[in-house]
Parts: sequence; C-alpha cells; structure tokens
Amino acid sequence: MNKDRTESRILLRRGRAEDLDALVALERRAFTGDHLSRRQYAHHLRSASAEVIVATAGTVLHGKALLFFRRGQDIARLYSIAVAHEARGQGVGEKLLQACERAAIARGCTRLRLEVRQDNPGAQRLYERLGYRRFGARIGYYEDGADAWRYERRLVAAR
Repeated sequence: MNKDRTESRILLRRGRAEDLDALVALERRAFTGDHLSRRQYAHHLRSASAEVIVATAGTVLHGKALLFFRRGQDIARLYSIAVAHEARGQGVGEKLLQACERAAIARGCTRLRLEVRQDNPGAQRLYERLGYRRFGARIGYYEDGADAWRYERRLVAAR
C-alpha cells in the first residue's frame, strides 16, 4: 500500500468497547508473549487511570497504544504500543507516540516513560529520534526473560 495514502487516512482516537476484538487480535499478532488479555483490555478501556489510543483507517485497526496514569504523579507510562505488520514503516508508530504525548500533557503530566526490548533496535531508534533519553535498564523484564531499556521524555505543552 502507498505510504502517503495510508498516512493520510489514519485516524487517531480513544479506544472504545467495539475495538476490543481488534485490539486483542493485534496484540496476538504483534507480540510473541506478554499478551494483554481480552479482560485486561476491557478494563483499560473503562479505566480512568488508563487510556487506549487506536490508529484506524476506515474499520481497520492499524495500531494501538496503552498509557497508564497515577493520581498525583506527573509521569505517564506508555505500557504498550503496537503497529500492525502491514502498516509498519508508514509513520503509524510515530503518530501513536505523539498522540500519547498529547494525552499525557492533557492530564498534566510533564514526562512520559516507557520500556522497550533491548533486542528491538527499530523501536529504540524511533524513541531516540523523537527525543526520548535512555536512563536505565530492567533485567529479565519480559515474560521470555528478555531485558528492557527504560526511556523518558520531558513533555512540553504547546503554546
């Protein structure tokens, strides 16, 4: 599919209950382990301390991101982000990440943190290109024992 056509059709919005099947299916396709369950997604879609952002083109889910917030803290956490295989390399991940930043700023957060597999250099390049700074590691963080890098970015509200 033409990159420019896909990018121009992508709509970012908050996830809804009717996205549940597509979210679970994307989760299974995008990750080999550490899957969020249907029940977890249903909870996060309703939760005041979470925000699910989806990237769609028409009725097709091309990506999703899950953010967590804690009352009284100025740090938002990007728990999970995934882009459908057929939409990779088309700017969907970057758009989702920017939408997460806007959502965090809207909730009064000044920093966004995330973990990324140490064996995922593509995601690391994206985060670093967008201004995320590596500040630590989590050993054996993932279900399969893989290690994670920790990243953070200071958020600035648009004036």
